[in-house]
Amino acid sequence: MRFPVPVAAWLSAGLILVSTVWPGSTQAASSLEALRAALTPPPAGSNVTAAMGAATSTVAPGQSVWVGLRLKMNPGWHTYWTNPGTAGIATKIDWQLPAGWTAGPIQWPAPKTIPIDGPYLSYGYEGEVLLPVQLTAAANTPPGPVKISARAAWLECSADKCVDGGADLQFSLSVATGTPVPNPPWNAAIEATLASLPQAPAMFNVSAWRQGDFLFIGLEPNPGGAVNSNPTGVYFFSADSQAEPAGTQTLTHSGAGWVLKMKSSTSSPPPVTALRGVLATSGSWTTNGQIPALALNPPLAAQPPAAFAGALADAPTDLSFTGLSLVLVFGFLGGLILNVMPCVFPVLGIKVLGFVQQAGEARRHVILHGVIFTAGVLVSMWTLVGVLQSLRAAGAELGWGFQLQEPGFVLGLTIFFLVFALSLSGVFELGLAAIGVGSNLTARSGLAGSFFQGVLAVVVATPCTAPLLAPALGAAFTLPAVQGFLAFTAIALGLASPYLTLSLFPGMVRALPRPGAWMETFKQFMAFPLYATAGFLLYVLAGQISPERFLNVLLALVVVAMAAWLYGRFATPGVSVGRRRFGQVGTVLLLLGGLALAYWPEQKLDWQPWSPDLVAKLQKEDRPVYVDFTARWCATCQSNERLVFSSQQVLDAFKQQKVALLKGDWTNRDPAITAELLHYGAAAVPLNLLYLPGQTEPVVLPSLLTPSIVLNALQPTAAKKP
Repeated sequence: MRFPVPVAAWLSAGLILVSTVWPGSTQAASSLEALRAALTPPPAGSNVTAAMGAATSTVAPGQSVWVGLRLKMNPGWHTYWTNPGTAGIATKIDWQLPAGWTAGPIQWPAPKTIPIDGPYLSYGYEGEVLLPVQLTAAANTPPGPVKISARAAWLECSADKCVDGGADLQFSLSVATGTPVPNPPWNAAIEATLASLPQAPAMFNVSAWRQGDFLFIGLEPNPGGAVNSNPTGVYFFSADSQAEPAGTQTLTHSGAGWVLKMKSSTSSPPPVTALRGVLATSGSWTTNGQIPALALNPPLAAQPPAAFAGALADAPTDLSFTGLSLVLVFGFLGGLILNVMPCVFPVLGIKVLGFVQQAGEARRHVILHGVIFTAGVLVSMWTLVGVLQSLRAAGAELGWGFQLQEPGFVLGLTIFFLVFALSLSGVFELGLAAIGVGSNLTARSGLAGSFFQGVLAVVVATPCTAPLLAPALGAAFTLPAVQGFLAFTAIALGLASPYLTLSLFPGMVRALPRPGAWMETFKQFMAFPLYATAGFLLYVLAGQISPERFLNVLLALVVVAMAAWLYGRFATPGVSVGRRRFGQVGTVLLLLGGLALAYWPEQKLDWQPWSPDLVAKLQKEDRPVYVDFTARWCATCQSNERLVFSSQQVLDAFKQQKVALLKGDWTNRDPAITAELLHYGAAAVPLNLLYLPGQTEPVVLPSLLTPSIVLNALQPTAAKKP
C-alpha cells in the first residue's frame, strides 16, 4: 500500500521507525501474542479442549455450588493467568444463567512463568488447569432441573503462534433442598484445586514497600508458624502489573525474616495502594509441605517497616588487615583494567592525543599534568563514594554506576559525547581550552583541563565493571566508611595510573610520534569511539523511557547536531561580525530548543485498546468516545500526538467531559483495524473519530489535527454538560 506522504514526513517516519524497533520496548512485546492470534490461521484440530462441571449435582435455593472450567492443553501449548504478564490474554467466562443466579470471579490457581520472545515472560498454565467459579442459585428458584450455559474464551499459544480459542459449554444441576449430592469426578477435582489455591499468609506478617525503581516484600514469620526455613524458587506474580515480568527477583534473608526484591514495571501500571498477587515457591512455605503459594495484598508503603529497615544493607563489618589488603589490590588492578574497557577507551584515547601534544614540554609540566589528572580522578571518586555512603545510610540500595539509572543524567551525558564527537570530527572547533583536552593552553587553563579529564574518566568508567573490580566493589559497598573509602581510592589510583606513569617517565612520552599532519586524522578517528559511547548511552536510555519520549530524544539530538554545525559554519574566527552574531544566536536558540525537546515532560492520556465491542459498550453509557487510529511509522500521527494530545486545553477538555479514549494501533497489520479504516473510506492512518452521546455515527475529523479542531468537535458535548 502506498501512502501519499511528503518527503519531509518520510524523513520523520524514518526516525519514528528507529524508536519503534528499539530493543527493550515492552509496549511492542505486550501486543505480540494478540497479533499472532489475529494473523495465524487456526491449525487443524484443537490445541486446547474445554469441559465444565459442578462439584455437586444438586443445589438448594439461595445456596452456592462450585463449578470448574477444565482446560487441557496439548504439549507445547499454554493459556494465561488473570495477569498474562508481558503478553497474552486471560481466560474469560461469559455465563448464561437462570434469572436471579449469580457467578463469582474465577479463582485462579498459582501460575507458571512461560518464556516468550526475547527476555520476556508470560504467566499462565501448561498441561491442565481447572478454574473454579462459585455459582449462587436464586432464592426463589423452583425445584427441578436447571441448565447452565457458558461461553469460555481463551488465547492458546505455542512457542511460535497464537490462536483464539473458545467453547460453548453446558451442564445441568438439580435444584433441591437437603444435603448436596456429590458429582464425581468433578467433586474430587474441584476440591483438590480449591485446596491448592494460594492461601492467606497466616504464618507471616507481610509488608510491602516501593523504593525508586524497585518493589520489596517483607516476610516476618509469626511465632509458632512452622515456617520453612529454606524456601526455594520464590517468585511473585503481580496481579496488577506492578512488577516487571522480565525483571530479576531476588530473595535475601535478614534478621527479621525474608525480603524479596523485584524491578518495578517499566510500563504504566494503574496506581495502587496495595501490592496484590501470588507469592509462589517451588516447595512449600510451611514445614508440612502443603502451602506452595500465598495470596498477598499488603499495603504498599514508601519506606520499609522497622523490622526490615536494615534489610537492604546489613551492618558492615571490619576486615582483617590481610582481607583489606586483598580488596585494595583487586581494586587497584580492576581500576587499571578499566582503562581498556570500551566505556573508558574514548577518554583514554583523547588523553593519548594530549600526551603527543605535551611531548615537547618540560618534564615538570608533564609531571604536573599527570598529578592534576590523578587529583581529578581521586576527587570525583571520593565525591561519588561519599554520595553512595550517605544514600546507603539513609536506606537506599545503590550500586556502582547508580547515576546511570537516572534518565536525565544519561541524556545529558549522551548530548555531551555527541557534541564532543562532532568537535573531533571537524564540524566545529570548540577550542581546546574550553573542553580541556589539549595542552596548548596557559599553565592555569591546561591544568584545569587535566583535572576535568580526570573527573570525566570517573564519570564514564562507572557503568563498566572490569575483571577483578567486581569483588572489590562488592566488598567496598559493605565495608565501614573508612575502609570503603580506602577501597575506592585504590580503584581511582588504578584508573589514573597509566597517565600518571607516563607523566613520571617523560622518556616514554618522548617515544611517541612527533606532532604533525597525521594528528588531524587521528583526532577525527577518535571521534568514532565517542559516537559509539553515545550510541551505548542511547541504548541505556531506550530501556528507561517510553518509545514516544525516545523519539523526542532522537529528534533533539538532531537539533543539537544542527546547533553544532551552525556554530562551526558561522561563529568561527575569521567570519564577519554579522555572520558571527547570527551563528552565535542561532546556536544558542537551537541548543535550547533541542534541550527543551529532549526534556519535554510527557502528558499521558489513559488510552484503552480499540475494539468495536468496547465502542458499543461506552456508547450505551452515554459517554463521548474518541478513537485514534494511529501507527508509529505514521509521521502525521506522531505530529498529532505531540501537537494535539499534549495540549493542556485538550487534556482538560477530555477530563472535564469524561471522554473515553480508545487507540487503534496499526503499527503492525491488524485485519479489524483495516476493515474499520475501509468502512470510513480511509486508505491509511491517521483516522480520528468522535462518537457524541445520542449519535450512532461518529464525527470524522481531519487527518492533520489542531487543538482547536478537537475542541470545536467537543463543543456539543460541553454544551450538554450541566
